[in-house]
Amino acid sequence: MQNAYDILLLIGAGVFAGFVNTIAGGGSLLTLPLLIFMGLPPAVANGTNRIAIVVATLSANIGYASKKVVTYPFSIYLGVSALFGAILGARIAIEIDGAVFNRILAIIMIMVVLIMVFKPKMADHLSQERTTGKHLVISLVAFFFIGIYGGFINAGIGFIIMLFLNIFNRMNLVRVNAAKVGVAFIYTIGALTTFALSGNVNWLYGLILAIGTSVGAWTASRFSVDRGEGFIKLVMILMVVFMALKLWLSQ
Repeated sequence: MQNAYDILLLIGAGVFAGFVNTIAGGGSLLTLPLLIFMGLPPAVANGTNRIAIVVATLSANIGYASKKVVTYPFSIYLGVSALFGAILGARIAIEIDGAVFNRILAIIMIMVVLIMVFKPKMADHLSQERTTGKHLVISLVAFFFIGIYGGFINAGIGFIIMLFLNIFNRMNLVRVNAAKVGVAFIYTIGALTTFALSGNVNWLYGLILAIGTSVGAWTASRFSVDRGEGFIKLVMILMVVFMALKLWLSQ
């Protein structure tokens, strides 16, 4: 840590990332490159970023629960399935060459933008959720593979989870967000543990970043419920524009 400016930068980026991760996704597309820019090796930056995600998702879960928006036990089932995938994904991230990881990150950023631009229309109000029987089984399989991606890099995974839960499981967007942070909390614990055991976590940077993400996540979890699904959609659109501009200007 160089100076107070670095601390303020990490906290500020954390607040923003925690907010957008909770109501849409894509916060790691800001924090992960920032940690690399601040001098951390890609694997260490990847592992360090997980501290903030764990704290933010825990804060968001508490916020949604305070608003009586709960998706248990469905989100726990999906989280456990994703946990096994995340451990595998984290191992791949640790072993991959740093330069290759940076190139993959750039490609993923482009893919996330394309997914958001060309995604199917998400429904505002759905008559009945599909979270049991064959739909639960298919969801468990899908979230194992989603977990692999989450353990590997996590950036933009919120969009993928939201699309799946809304389109396949027919959950409205407020409940989708509540389920998303529950799932993310569980599988990120597995990913963080994997990175930490291999020595790829900078705890100081991660804890400072987590201060910001917890504030942003708590605010978003309560604010998004109060404002409803239209606000969530607006933030999703703004995040797509932000990422597209970031990609364009980085060329």
